[in-house]
Amino acid sequence: MREKSTVTWNAMAVAYNRCGDFESADRILSQMPEKNVASWNSLITRHVRLGDVATAKKVFDTMLERDSVSWNSMIAGYIIMKDYKSAIDLFKKMLANEFVPTELTMVSVLGACAETGSLEIGLDIHNYLKGRNFAIKGFVGNALLDMFAKCGNIKLAWQIFDEMGAKHVSCWNSMIVALAVHGYCDEALDLFSKMDQKPNRVTFLGVLLAYSHKGLVEEGREFFRRMLEEYKIKPDIKHYGCMVDMLSRMGLVDEAYKMIKSMPMKANSVIWKTLLGACKVHGGVELAEEAFRELCAIEPLCDDDYVLMSNIYAEAERWDDVERLRCGMIGQCISKQVGLSQIELNS
Repeated sequence: MREKSTVTWNAMAVAYNRCGDFESADRILSQMPEKNVASWNSLITRHVRLGDVATAKKVFDTMLERDSVSWNSMIAGYIIMKDYKSAIDLFKKMLANEFVPTELTMVSVLGACAETGSLEIGLDIHNYLKGRNFAIKGFVGNALLDMFAKCGNIKLAWQIFDEMGAKHVSCWNSMIVALAVHGYCDEALDLFSKMDQKPNRVTFLGVLLAYSHKGLVEEGREFFRRMLEEYKIKPDIKHYGCMVDMLSRMGLVDEAYKMIKSMPMKANSVIWKTLLGACKVHGGVELAEEAFRELCAIEPLCDDDYVLMSNIYAEAERWDDVERLRCGMIGQCISKQVGLSQIELNS
């Protein structure tokens, strides 16, 4: 009876947590006559969902017994907070404590590796999976593919893609986007032509990236039209951003500006910065000033924005405007940041 009672209490706490009624979940957990691993996991989940990962970690550290849910919940909590290093470190500790990671664990940690560019750790995970004959398919396969692609190892991403049997549309998307981003535009377009799944908006984003990086404006315009008329997919701001980038790269800054103004949604800072950068390369002081004003209205400007606009004025020999911008940076205590890079050493 005691075990059944504990299971019932835990089920109630989990239900309240999932509904977001954390107060009732806390009351259930405080009234429980006896707590087990599932009870403590509910507490961890509660704090993670509230964004209080530090308290979740305190609960995790006090647990005398843990299961895979305990580890997965903490790893997921770190990833939600974008603390990818802590997620990877906890995964290493999980293996050191001889816990067998689940598919969810692998997907989460591979995602953290992709975000941090931790290729060596990703390779270790890949070898771990192969050593245990873990099936490279589904979510794990796609997470591996995405990790290798984002870390710049297109060869291994291709290998994972080829090894997977039935491929979900997300696998095709990951490979197409990876090829486009890394400059393999012909390969990305060829892969799209062989795609045996119905394309979605992410697929179109990858293909538009390929057209943009290859400078195929006419083909990009036609594909954008097909996306609307043939596939009935409504473009979002990322698709418009690709079109603006494509036009800007080829010096068609006036057409890029017209597209921005015709968008059904308000342009974000990324799009205006794309146009501002194009004005620096291809000229157009007045259009650059318009982009700069729009940026000012969206968010506080960073040093790069001021320096870029200042350089545009300098090339136009508008030295008074250069001085005005420099004084504005000093007045707002904005200084040019030193560029940084990072390398991976010993994982």
